[in-house]
Amino acid sequence: MRAALLLLVCLAPLRAAPPVDPIGEAFHRMYDLDFAAAHRILDDYDAKHPSDAFAVSVRAAAYLFYELDRLKILEGEFLTDDKRIAAKEKLVPDPKIREQFFATIDRSQRLAAEKLKTDPDDLQTLFSFCLTEGMRMDYLALVEKKQLRSLSYAKKAHNYALQVIRKDPNFVDAYLTTGITEYLVGSLPFFVRWFVRFEQVEGSKDQAVSRLTRVAGQGRYLGPFAKILLSIIHVREKRPEKAVPLLTELSQNYPRNQLYRNELAKISSKIKRR
Repeated sequence: MRAALLLLVCLAPLRAAPPVDPIGEAFHRMYDLDFAAAHRILDDYDAKHPSDAFAVSVRAAAYLFYELDRLKILEGEFLTDDKRIAAKEKLVPDPKIREQFFATIDRSQRLAAEKLKTDPDDLQTLFSFCLTEGMRMDYLALVEKKQLRSLSYAKKAHNYALQVIRKDPNFVDAYLTTGITEYLVGSLPFFVRWFVRFEQVEGSKDQAVSRLTRVAGQGRYLGPFAKILLSIIHVREKRPEKAVPLLTELSQNYPRNQLYRNELAKISSKIKRR
């Protein structure tokens, strides 16, 4: 009897261990800039689940993050300096990565369209449309410097996010897209806002921060990305002290990614010089 009880006690932690989430692990590797590991995880998952549109969209994210890191777009000076974002001199994208990125987006959307024909309430599949359209926007705006053209993809991503939220208001990751849209519209010149309308968007930067903060705290996959965006917004809006705890947490959770530590050091130095 004692032996049986001892065995149960020893096995209890094993039974209680949460199941491994390969998609979550792939995201973790991306946030840590370990792209090779992220692709290995996605290769294994894709072999077992070749029709999973969301997983394919995550691979597109891996390609995009790789380019944003390689081109140093994620550095604070780039994303907080509007002149650098709008500068006409073109960056030099990796043509192979570009081809793989857009081909992967196309594959994800084909799979998603097929899945939604038979299961229109599959929210993760619907959300894959939100992700892929948002990533098209990011690539066009930040890599190819086609900001105005990218707005059409921003609107598509926003509309897909609204569809997800209407079906399930607790699908927290979808609020990242609506939060980005609020901040984007709030930052556009008035004459551009006059011609570019987004459903249920006021251009409120406070609303943007509120939504991104919710994702940062409760998001399943996009919480760390929300923290990155929030830290950028706080620096842009002249409140760098609010970026410090976000970057500190990111630095601790993703030690391989030197970017978080570099940005934290820069911001801390600026605060001290005030």
